[in-house]
Amino acid sequence: MTVDAISQAAAILELGGLVAFPTETVYGLGADAENPTAIAKIYRAKDRPSNHPIIVHLPPESDLTYWAASIPEEAKQLMSAFWPGPLTLILQRAHHIPDAVSGGQNSIGVRCPSHPVAIALLRAFKQGKGGIAAPSANKFGHVSPTTAQHVRDEFPECGKIDQAFDQPSFIDVILNGGQSEVGIESTILDLSRIHTHGPVLLRPGHISAAQIANVIGINPKSADDCAPRVSGTLDAHYAPRTPLALVDSAQLEITLQKFCLAGHHVALMHYSKQPQHHTVCAQIILPDTASGYAHHLYATLRQMDQIGADVIVVETPSQEFAWQGINDRLRRAAHDSIGILERLLGN
Repeated sequence: MTVDAISQAAAILELGGLVAFPTETVYGLGADAENPTAIAKIYRAKDRPSNHPIIVHLPPESDLTYWAASIPEEAKQLMSAFWPGPLTLILQRAHHIPDAVSGGQNSIGVRCPSHPVAIALLRAFKQGKGGIAAPSANKFGHVSPTTAQHVRDEFPECGKIDQAFDQPSFIDVILNGGQSEVGIESTILDLSRIHTHGPVLLRPGHISAAQIANVIGINPKSADDCAPRVSGTLDAHYAPRTPLALVDSAQLEITLQKFCLAGHHVALMHYSKQPQHHTVCAQIILPDTASGYAHHLYATLRQMDQIGADVIVVETPSQEFAWQGINDRLRRAAHDSIGILERLLGN
């Protein structure tokens, strides 16, 4: 990625445009976090509900006191340990920051990404004094993108880096930084109510609750009914257009046989050493480590979604704690397909 490309993207953001850019988690769809009109473009492009908050991405040198009304000691400890990296902190929003980024709430989600292209863009934007509001660069509720091509597939009307800013597109620039390394969205930890509720884990991710506890000496609690709304926590999210069913390893073979007998086309994702299933129309084996699986998960879901299968069957991953973020994403991806096995197999 050239310096000129980064400079052009930063200028477009300063003019109120939209820029898709890579992070280590997934690709984000960015706008000036202090420009409500630009933020509204994100909501329109994604078909995103206006009360659904957006995470603000900051450069490593950012003054967090500009964005947050208060910064608890635990936040400073976690920033020192995990920033730049895939950890979002929910803090009390500073009064002068528009509530468009927080869905009308008095909190704000902030993180510092570690991808070199993201850092370069953040440092170039407003000379490193701004913040980029950026949810994942996909239509709301769909599978998140982990490559620039995924963004183009999601928004075929979007611009390119060599197009003029006045081109009539939802996205003015896509910065290509290769495939995202982590592959699932950041861990989200609520510290906005730490004095009354303690730290609360709102979305699991690459950074685990155990790692957080090792830094601050407190185990994060599970989300409660009064927790702030945050990205990616609706029951149905991260979903391909093809119905998706999670099937336990012990039931996988017999379930595939039933689909074959019923004449249904199946796309299979698994990680255990299953034999080749000639009855499925597509089959991909994913790594049997949590980090490897997460890295390939969304790209594989997108690939399987193009097969034209009746159902995507996913072997239920390990329930070990390292897989918590992966299981969270798959559970939400399968939510609107609950009962699909019974409907297709008639039992």
